[in-house]
Amino acid sequence: MPIDPHKRATTRLACAQHCAPYLKQELEQLGFQTQDEHPTGVDTGATLADAMRLALTLRTATHAMWQFKRFRCPSPKALYTEIAAFPWEEVIPPDGYLTIRAASDTPTVDNQMYPALVCKDAICDRMLKKAGRRPDAGPDRTGVCLNLYWKADRAQIFLNLNGAPLSNRGYRRLPHNAPMRETLAASVLLAAGYDGTTPLINPMCGSGTLAIEAALIAAHRAPGLLRSDYAILKTALPIADLWKQARADAQTKPPAGIPLITATDHDPRAVDAAQKNAKVAGVDHLIRFAVEPFIDTQLPDEPGHIVLNPEYGQRLGVTEELEDTYADMGDFFKQHAAGWRCHVFTGSRDLAKRIGLKPASRMPFFNGPIECRLLTFDIYSGTRARGTAAHQPE
Repeated sequence: MPIDPHKRATTRLACAQHCAPYLKQELEQLGFQTQDEHPTGVDTGATLADAMRLALTLRTATHAMWQFKRFRCPSPKALYTEIAAFPWEEVIPPDGYLTIRAASDTPTVDNQMYPALVCKDAICDRMLKKAGRRPDAGPDRTGVCLNLYWKADRAQIFLNLNGAPLSNRGYRRLPHNAPMRETLAASVLLAAGYDGTTPLINPMCGSGTLAIEAALIAAHRAPGLLRSDYAILKTALPIADLWKQARADAQTKPPAGIPLITATDHDPRAVDAAQKNAKVAGVDHLIRFAVEPFIDTQLPDEPGHIVLNPEYGQRLGVTEELEDTYADMGDFFKQHAAGWRCHVFTGSRDLAKRIGLKPASRMPFFNGPIECRLLTFDIYSGTRARGTAAHQPE
């Protein structure tokens, strides 16, 4: 049976650990209902055209995958049979390149690489029979990309629309030191409550990822429009018109006015990198850049969000050397940011205590392998602000 791109199928949207709530928020704001939520993803029902739009539009997703087939799979033999029965000649060009990623949790397999090998053999054997040629296969994700999920005696195989992670927006040409992934930055901003309608100040901006993602949010720009290397474009599926329409649907009109977004850093090389990255992203005109220490950052009269991603001693600095920096952040908040929501993203609980304020919330994240927290401080004017300074984070 030919593949029908207009049918609704399970669409799996993957994300980093602890980011699923923000991905779900995005998905539901776009009018999609959540079928299932995982620690690292969300499932919804969508046509292939819908899945294309999601790949282009979602800010926090790392992969967008559209289900080809779901089947009972009690053994590797059953896996081979079911995969070989699918019309892969409609999906993979005979001279194409194939990458398969597999995740299995079944007692019938004790080697995590084996399911991917079985799938590859089944697909290539069928292609040889139907098209007279086997596609090349490997890990590079430069061609057609598939994802297999096998749990107990049930398996699903998905077309991965993006291939390279969606965090690879394409604008970060100058990463500077220890950059934050784009999808993590977007998740942090959504967790902070930023929606583009209030000012955002990003001291210690580094290569500018937080400020650039904020500008994309404020301008209602789909981040996926910044890149063109999508794995679905390497398939043999007749999706040219669908893809063109999905890109058109992802383009929305920016609001009439965008509140101030400011990115500052004491290192001129960081500011230069941030400015150049913002220019590649097409949002440099929406961000004010300045070379200055965070304690000298000027705040507009209208309050909004301050977001800092300081060093936390595990990759760039030494913990003892950063204690004064964290104490200065607390002083800056208390003395200059009354009425603002202030956020610090850090992987050090000990350094967080040096801020000297009790956070209103602590949202968990992972920055690579490092467990982090987004600490949010509501800074009040008058006695309440002084009162909060007396409390230490737990």
